[in-house]
Amino acid sequence: MYDTVAVAVERTGLRVRGGFHPGPEDAAPPLRGGAEAATLILVGNVGSSVWEPFSDAELIGRSEHPLDDWSREIVSGLARSLGAEPLFPFGGPPFLPFIRWALRADTVWPSVMGPLIHPRYGLWHAYRGALSFPERFELPPRDRSSRRPCDGCRERPCLAPCPVGAVREGAFDAAGCAGWLTERPRCDCRETGCLARRACPIGREHAYEPAHAAFHMTAFAKANAPRKG
Repeated sequence: MYDTVAVAVERTGLRVRGGFHPGPEDAAPPLRGGAEAATLILVGNVGSSVWEPFSDAELIGRSEHPLDDWSREIVSGLARSLGAEPLFPFGGPPFLPFIRWALRADTVWPSVMGPLIHPRYGLWHAYRGALSFPERFELPPRDRSSRRPCDGCRERPCLAPCPVGAVREGAFDAAGCAGWLTERPRCDCRETGCLARRACPIGREHAYEPAHAAFHMTAFAKANAPRKG
C-alpha cells in the first residue's frame, strides 16, 4: 500500500515524506464517522518538485494563497483515489500539528535557523498535506543512522548572511525580514531566496529554482510586513 501511495503522489509533483501510526498524543483528527486514523502519510515537495505543475496551473494572482489552493485540490484528489482523508497544515487557526507529525514521520530535526532540516534535502523541502487512512499498513523503517547536520557544523554559515540580522540561533525576526523585503523588492533575498537558507551547505543541489524561491519570498513579505499607521 505504501508503494502504491508513493507512486500516485509522485505523479503530481509532490513526494511522500514518510508516515507513522498515530497515537492519542499525536492529535490526529478522527475520520468521518468517528473512527481513529490508523496510518498518516505526509506529502510535500522536495526542492522545486511542485513548481512546474503548480505554475502550469496558472493559479498565481487568482487568490490570496494559490499554492495552498493547488495543494488542497491535489491532495484531496489523491485522498479520494486512495481511500484516505486529506489533512492540511494551513487553513487555521486552529492548525494541525504538522511539525510534530514531520518529526514522527520523516528524518528531520529543527535546524539552527529554525526550519526543519533533512540530511539529504537540507532546508529545501516542505510539507503540503497528509493522507489519513483507516487501515494500518506497513511502513518502511526510518533511517536511524543519520544525525542532525547542524550538530557537526561549527561555522554556522546560515547565521551570518542575513542583511538585516533577522536570522539568529533559536530566534527569527519575521517582521524585520519582511520589512527589509518590502522596502527592497529587487534585492537578492527576494529574487533568488533567503541568503541564510542558501548559505547552508546541506542539500544545495535541491535549492529552489529562482522563480519558486521568489514566489515564496514575495508571499512571506506580504504576510509578515509591519503594518503602517
